[in-house]
Amino acid sequence: MKFSLSWLRQHLETDKSLDALATSMTAIGLEVESIEDPAVKLAPFHIAHVIEAKQHPNADKLRLCIVDTGDGQVQVVCGAPNARTGMKGVFAPSGSTIPGTGLKLKPSKIRGVESNGMLCSEREMGLSDDHEGIIDLPEDAPIGQPFATYMGLDDPLFDIAITPNRADCLGVSGIARDLAAAGMGRFIEPDVTPIPGSFKSPLEVRFDFAAGKEDACPMFVGRYIRGVKNGASPKWMQDRLLSVGLRPISALVDMTNFLTIDLNRPVHVFDADKVAGDHLWLRTGCDGAKFDALNGKEYTLDDEMTAIGDASGVLSLAGVMGGERSGCTEETTNVFIEIALFDALRTAATGRKLNLESDARYRFERGVDPEFAVPGMEAATRLVLDMCGGEASELVVTGTVPEWRREVAFRPSRVHSLGGVELDALACTEILQNLGFQTREQGSDHIAAQPPAWRADIVGEADLVEEVLRIHGFDNIPAVSLPRLKRAAGAAIGLPARRLGWA
Repeated sequence: MKFSLSWLRQHLETDKSLDALATSMTAIGLEVESIEDPAVKLAPFHIAHVIEAKQHPNADKLRLCIVDTGDGQVQVVCGAPNARTGMKGVFAPSGSTIPGTGLKLKPSKIRGVESNGMLCSEREMGLSDDHEGIIDLPEDAPIGQPFATYMGLDDPLFDIAITPNRADCLGVSGIARDLAAAGMGRFIEPDVTPIPGSFKSPLEVRFDFAAGKEDACPMFVGRYIRGVKNGASPKWMQDRLLSVGLRPISALVDMTNFLTIDLNRPVHVFDADKVAGDHLWLRTGCDGAKFDALNGKEYTLDDEMTAIGDASGVLSLAGVMGGERSGCTEETTNVFIEIALFDALRTAATGRKLNLESDARYRFERGVDPEFAVPGMEAATRLVLDMCGGEASELVVTGTVPEWRREVAFRPSRVHSLGGVELDALACTEILQNLGFQTREQGSDHIAAQPPAWRADIVGEADLVEEVLRIHGFDNIPAVSLPRLKRAAGAAIGLPARRLGWA
């Protein structure tokens, strides 16, 4: 799980240092595998001003540029078609290594003319696949400023290992919530304020499951938004996605990827004008049906796979991947957003059978928060309206939230007997409540604890003891010497050993 420090701070109000946050993550069970500071590899690169760009005397397709780097002027031979006098770009000095190619620069002669350094494209900087020309920065870009600082690329990147039971920490908000419980700051609740719809959705959603297979999708929340303009997503969102290795595509697609990582809420968007008929159906039993996925490959379904479709056939593999036929493009003007609860085992089995990986599958097969379908739709709606405009319909809700509430009996004294730490009931209760548990006393040394919806892994008393211990701090468990054993009287060597002459 990768995320940047600035992204974490969108969910955690904190003044703690980078090292303190990393130490706390590992201490509470979110092992930090690495911290990458992109500013280190981008340190040599600065904003430069092309004072003059003229034709190379010995080559038709090369330009000879005089570049002001902020520390003086250098001569650079450039092959980019957009190199021109007066522009501002990114300068790489001799001795630096180009991130996108691994090339180490050195002074050289190109077609008989000396060249010192390089003006870089986005691909050479490792920012995108664009290599049609060098980076063209705005006129007000400050000459000599580090490029990483100007672009906000000086943001440390965490890479943490998430154990299979902690599906709630596959979102940045979940990690922030745990850190807040550990005293590292204040958790900032996501904005999921309901957005009223102004019309009834022209698309409905119908469940068509055979008896005994209703668990494939207990609940589906949809929303129709008309009149959107699908262009590029805002810079802040592109920066977030780029920081974790995802390529920005368009506002609608980027929104789905962003919410998957930000709130651990997989989202899918259909181009509503490409949906045949007046409703979407969900069912299993599509044995032999063909499906063209967004990855450009065709898949054949079997009877156990959950599919989403329309009057013309299968549109999407539920919980795994959407299809090309209903994918969004720059021409998309009406969309239907999907947020659903898909069965973990069926989703995992479908992915394994088809050898199909996706961020959505990774989360659904570990379990998502069953109470966050409607709030997640409100978050998705807000992003779409902010980025693309449009008008939102009323919610389309099919099915219900599956029952998840349960109480686990907890004796605070077990924290000492199992973990070796003396904590009173009040301290244990406070830790559990900070983690989102609801608690009620049931007498001396007896507490009923209800885990939050996002913690499906909490099933027994030992789990609660672990929660208390990890937030209290495993390092705070006192060291206790093992009791010395008294040596047993008599010979310790048996007859076989004596025969071998060992005694």
